[in-house]
Amino acid sequence: MSKYVVAAALAAALISGCASVPMESKEASAKAKQFNPPAAGNSGLYIYRDSFVGKALKKDIWLDGKCLGETAPDVFFFEEVKGDQEHKLSTESEFSPNDLVIQTLAGKNYFIRQYIKLGVFVGGANLELVNEDEAKKAISSLELAQKGTCSK
Repeated sequence: MSKYVVAAALAAALISGCASVPMESKEASAKAKQFNPPAAGNSGLYIYRDSFVGKALKKDIWLDGKCLGETAPDVFFFEEVKGDQEHKLSTESEFSPNDLVIQTLAGKNYFIRQYIKLGVFVGGANLELVNEDEAKKAISSLELAQKGTCSK
């Protein structure tokens, strides 16, 4: 089998199909989309996935070493964390986790986008900090995923 056929099959698998994860209620999702300030002394983290690539893949998200949940296309998480400290978000990728470390300020929301990228054998994932306006626009069309279920 030529490497072009293998590459085409891999690309088709990454953009076809659609994975799903357990979701929160529509009411909980709508409340999170109000983007209210976090509780006193805390920071808010919105982690979302809106990429077209990798619709058939689910990927774990970890926050400070604990499972936050599993992503699928068009979902987001919201989590309050202690403000004024460093937090590490990790996502599973093809060979090893990819990490994003952010320093939070109390009273502020942060927006992190998980995106899927093509890999050698399976699609990988990465995380990036996104500006508030761009993220809010993306999150407004996504739904809130349930926390606490990771595959690993």
